[in-house]
Amino acid sequence: MLTVVLILSLMACGILSWWRRIPNKDEPPAYPGALPLIGHAHLLLGDSVKLWNFAKKACLESWKAGGAVSFSIGPKVFYVVTDPEDFLKISNTCLQKDHIYEFFKAWLGNGLATSSVPVWKIHRKLLNPAFSPTVLHGFLDVFNGQSRRLVKDLEVEVGKGQFDHWIYTRNNTLETLCLTVMGVDIRDDQKLYSEYINAVAEINSIMMERIQKFWLHSDFIYNWSALKRKQDACLKILHNMPYFILKQRKADYQNFDKKQIEKTAKGPIFKPFLDILLELSIEEGAFNDRQIREHLDTAMFAGHDTTATVLMYNMLLVGSHPQVQEKIFEELFNVFGDDDRDVTKRDLSQLIYLDAVLKETMRFYSVSPFVARLIDRDIKLRNWTLFKGQSCLMSSYGVHMHPLWGPDVEQFKPERWLDPASLPDFANWHSSFSLGRRNCLGKAYAMMSMKVTLARLYRHYRLSGDHTKLVNKMEILLKPVSGHHITIVKRNK
Repeated sequence: MLTVVLILSLMACGILSWWRRIPNKDEPPAYPGALPLIGHAHLLLGDSVKLWNFAKKACLESWKAGGAVSFSIGPKVFYVVTDPEDFLKISNTCLQKDHIYEFFKAWLGNGLATSSVPVWKIHRKLLNPAFSPTVLHGFLDVFNGQSRRLVKDLEVEVGKGQFDHWIYTRNNTLETLCLTVMGVDIRDDQKLYSEYINAVAEINSIMMERIQKFWLHSDFIYNWSALKRKQDACLKILHNMPYFILKQRKADYQNFDKKQIEKTAKGPIFKPFLDILLELSIEEGAFNDRQIREHLDTAMFAGHDTTATVLMYNMLLVGSHPQVQEKIFEELFNVFGDDDRDVTKRDLSQLIYLDAVLKETMRFYSVSPFVARLIDRDIKLRNWTLFKGQSCLMSSYGVHMHPLWGPDVEQFKPERWLDPASLPDFANWHSSFSLGRRNCLGKAYAMMSMKVTLARLYRHYRLSGDHTKLVNKMEILLKPVSGHHITIVKRNK
């Protein structure tokens, strides 16, 4: 009975808010298909494939309307922005994440991805040194070792037909992250890895379902739902791994002096992210254990899932374009010859075409399709005005597939990155890691680890695939449903 009363009350409030709200003529036009009272809420329902198709259509309408379009869930208005200049302006003006990120706080707490602006500013400044060039170059040995491990793990698939390579990239990137960012080696505990990876997939699905079902936006209703019980079970697994790592590394930190820790962590330059957190916590009192775990939760999710997915898409796209693969082989031979030596800092600067292939992969398949911000002040865009109090979905997909790229925007064409004159003015912004002041802290880490991995992989294997069969879904990140399998054979050197 109480639930019914609450729902009726919410509906009454929604009706009142909807009746009072009068769209401003300077506001982006509405996406077609809205219904009285509920707005576009019905278009969000269905599976995650349908949701992704709706998201792409919203971007199309945004392009037609001059860079922005709006849709509503009841009285709540969301802007979808695809204009590159507008994307950057909003990113630098409105730093506060949207209310939708509150759903993730049970998992990620107040990590960099979900924290309020005052907390983010302090913590981001403290954590920036954890991903400095000096620290990242100290990770090269681990990146090389893990790339060898991936090549060896893939041997069982050689010549056996199609297989799901995403399984391998997910395991490898999570192991790499634990070795570098966390400074611990728990590769022998495959059960721990497997449980965590499965729980990440499950929690993404749960969060997406909550976002789609507008009645579950209410904490009161959600807390009584079966979905909340699934979330609670999932969180036990997700929090267990960071807690285990923190407990182990904290014991190491307290039992040994810094020189001994650095020695066990591959040398004096190697500086795990977790060690920096512990230093700031123990020596300066900057973080407590809960805050450390929240940053670990965020780093573990963002650091392995996105990277693994980009690698998966890259392998599929390269396997679908033999001419691209041959150019990669040619560049790798020019840099390494027939030598299977480790990738060095100097090598990374010479892998120009491989870098272009990686950038084009992230343009072609936007792994993080949207970033949501709260509009905390009126913002004048190129063609429209966004009004205070509403939500904005800035679309990296919308930027990456914008018609400004030219008539070949829907073609996978790494060569576009080799000629700056052929690129649109905004191309170097590359919104895969978001834009502006609140962009991804781990961008350089991700690019370096992926380049090292791919440089090893393509020295050993020739890939085949067909990305045109790919069916994608949106579950926080852009993920494959089907059609993403490849085949591999060993290269003849």
